[in-house]
Amino acid sequence: MYAGSGFTTSELGDVDVLFEEGVYHLFHLVLPNHDYIAHAVSEDGFVWRRVRNALFIGNPGEWDDDMLWTMHVTRDPQRPRQWRMLYTGLSRRENGRVQRVGLARSTDLYDWQKDTSGRYPLEIAGSHYESSTSEGRSWVSFRDPFFFREGAEKLLLASGRVKDGPVIRRGCVALARETAPDEFTFMPPLLFPRMYDDVEVPALFRIGKLYYLTGSIREDRKVHYWYAENRLGPYSARYDNVLLPQGNYAARIMSIEGRHLIWNFFVKADENGTHILPPPKELDVGDDGRLLISSFRGFDDKAQGVHEAAALAPMRPILQNPTAASEVLDDAVCVSSESGYEVFHLSRDCVDFRLRGTLIMDGSGKGGFCLRSDHEANGLFISLDMVNGIAQARAWGIKGTGQFEDAFQYSPIQKHHFAPHRQRRYPFELIAYGGYFELSMEGHLVLSFIDTTYPEADRLGFYVEGARLRVCNITLEPLQAPTAEDHGLI
Repeated sequence: MYAGSGFTTSELGDVDVLFEEGVYHLFHLVLPNHDYIAHAVSEDGFVWRRVRNALFIGNPGEWDDDMLWTMHVTRDPQRPRQWRMLYTGLSRRENGRVQRVGLARSTDLYDWQKDTSGRYPLEIAGSHYESSTSEGRSWVSFRDPFFFREGAEKLLLASGRVKDGPVIRRGCVALARETAPDEFTFMPPLLFPRMYDDVEVPALFRIGKLYYLTGSIREDRKVHYWYAENRLGPYSARYDNVLLPQGNYAARIMSIEGRHLIWNFFVKADENGTHILPPPKELDVGDDGRLLISSFRGFDDKAQGVHEAAALAPMRPILQNPTAASEVLDDAVCVSSESGYEVFHLSRDCVDFRLRGTLIMDGSGKGGFCLRSDHEANGLFISLDMVNGIAQARAWGIKGTGQFEDAFQYSPIQKHHFAPHRQRRYPFELIAYGGYFELSMEGHLVLSFIDTTYPEADRLGFYVEGARLRVCNITLEPLQAPTAEDHGLI
């Protein structure tokens, strides 16, 4: 995981990632000043090393002398051995209230030169979009550029706003076509849902026969998606069009060796709103055309051995509930509690791990996982409502510094849904990697969050209340400890 931290705990802003000749290249904004675009590289998608910064704000008086915002790097369609970076710039002269899109070029992804030919920056056209500070919210939205190419078609997407309608519902995905090298003609919006203030960080890609459009929505802090049979739409939404659970934001899609990876930052729920880049996720399409997210295959290379059911015995009850019991079978562990609550720790402690198995819930009670737990069952808990298909993560335990009514912590972290089954039988995968946690049910991502409330605790297990929980085909794989950043020289 990577936060770009220096003097502050996190300096990471919006990200863009591409893969070239065996190396991941990460470009990201730097907070809070937004005065340059940073560049980091990685061989595995986990450990990042900063290299030469890509771009800086312009000199005083230039069009981008205030801030740099979201960028997108692609092959130059007119120069096969070169790269283009479209990026958002703001000017001090206008107090940063007008967003424009500039361009920089590179032959190697490391050295970048801004285009000073006069064709840039691009300004959004007023025929379809707000283009003046006298309209709407008194600032001009034209940011987060994304370049899409398919055959001869070359499209520029951006976060924009239409000219009419309720002010807080004008957000759209603005669209322009590159009709000649570095010449763009604006078109009507690619997407105008008539719901949001802005559709941020749009991305367009095709998988199979369908086109998919993603956007991040400030109103609920989630990444949504829409689909269409034609690249110019119309785009429709599904009932479950949230692509990533809350806290994950500003997603970008990258293709690598026939796979699609989704990258984003996670906003940690602390007083600083820390931004962290978690590992990517794999993106696929179901038989019904829904986008599906699964765990990054790179975790396979981090596994260090496998422990099966017999090696995880005996289960250790923490609360000494007299109605609770546990047993270990050939390939399963079973925990139960007839009345009240019990937490069971596996006999093998583990900080960084991948836990797999199949959960089967008997009875109408509750159950789930405990992790980063200690000897008094303070830790992180993931509760599973297997009847309605709801997973919730929370930090729960003694606060340490509080008194009386403020002595405990019960802090929600993330909540998301999964498809419920009448049999209440769910294959699962639970990953803990440093402060990053990920839960998949039936191969599909349900939770993805970062939390460091209990960094030292190393116990792992299950809890149950008024039910019996069987965990079949259980395996525990310790993972190689993560490295936040490689500070070596390029």
